[in-house]
Amino acid sequence: QRILAAGKEARGGRPPVAVEVAPVRKAAIRDIGRFTGSLLPKSQFTVAPKVAGRLERLLVDVGDSVKRGQVVARLDDEEFAQELEGARAELQVARAGVENCSSDLEVAKREFERASALREKKVASESELDAAQAHYRACEARHKVAVALVKMREASSKAAEVRLSYMEIQAWWEKGDEPRVIGERFVHEGAQLMANQPIVTVLEDHVLIGVVHVIERDYPKIRLGQQTTITTDAWPGKTFTGRVVRIAPLLKETSRQGQVEVEIPNPDRPLKTGMFIRAQIEFARQEAATVVDVKALVKRNGKEGVFLADAEQAKARFVPVTVGIIDGELAEVSDPPLSGLVVTLGQNLLEDGSPIALPGAAPGGGLSSQAGDKPRTRPARGGRE
Repeated sequence: QRILAAGKEARGGRPPVAVEVAPVRKAAIRDIGRFTGSLLPKSQFTVAPKVAGRLERLLVDVGDSVKRGQVVARLDDEEFAQELEGARAELQVARAGVENCSSDLEVAKREFERASALREKKVASESELDAAQAHYRACEARHKVAVALVKMREASSKAAEVRLSYMEIQAWWEKGDEPRVIGERFVHEGAQLMANQPIVTVLEDHVLIGVVHVIERDYPKIRLGQQTTITTDAWPGKTFTGRVVRIAPLLKETSRQGQVEVEIPNPDRPLKTGMFIRAQIEFARQEAATVVDVKALVKRNGKEGVFLADAEQAKARFVPVTVGIIDGELAEVSDPPLSGLVVTLGQNLLEDGSPIALPGAAPGGGLSSQAGDKPRTRPARGGRE
């Protein structure tokens, strides 16, 4: 409500200042931090081959859903299949060598035992016993070498199997069976790939992370687990709920801001990685606080306060106040207790005790014509009133 200035100056004093007023009232008020940021996937990794090869088949594309362990690409495996076949053949040869050495060892053992028995009976000579013993030990050594060779060939065969398995490239993650989505594709079928060359990226998007940056003033108010309301231009009028899961332990010197991460459930995938978001975090709430309009706050002599309007004396009285939560157009006055009317327009022209013209009040205290008096009409010329 606009207030008209008083028409006359009070005799011997300053002219009253036309003001607007608003009542001090009780209301619920919240301390809300408002931030902006971007959405990131909860996790993201690149699928790449462990070995070089030609990309024979690419089984997924951008936007496709993938499960844990699903094969997403295949490389040309002819060379590695031949290598495995050769390794298995060498293993068979090594195992046959073990069988041959085992047979020779068994024969040499019996000959040594027989020579030992004959020597005890003084039938065989010492040289015959030594020869049998040497032959037995040689066969025993060859057997150990053959057994070791089998183990080496088994390891080579397993290595060849592992290399062949690299031809099927899987999307693998350790925890969670929730399907994920292909975010980017970097190559096409037929491409010759190097080891560790990216093929696709896999995103975990059923839960997203909103990354916002908090200024130094609000940083101490952030707590783990705080509920956060998320909005985005992509879905006007719709809100999403998240919670604070990580708070950076430092503020960047260039911006004096700290990074805060908010976890946002996204089961139906309406939110997408990279979207711009607005986040609101409620720091505190007062259900029945004493509140005034923010524009009523002024400073006089270094103190913040409000001007209370005294309707009977038509004066303004400056009252220093302690301001609590500020929420939009409302400010909480935590001390002292207030009631009545506060000046919301014209207070910049006031000092403690300044005369004021209240809404609908004449300078002398009666109602002005604007407050309900009927206007007087001018008589026609030559006539009388």
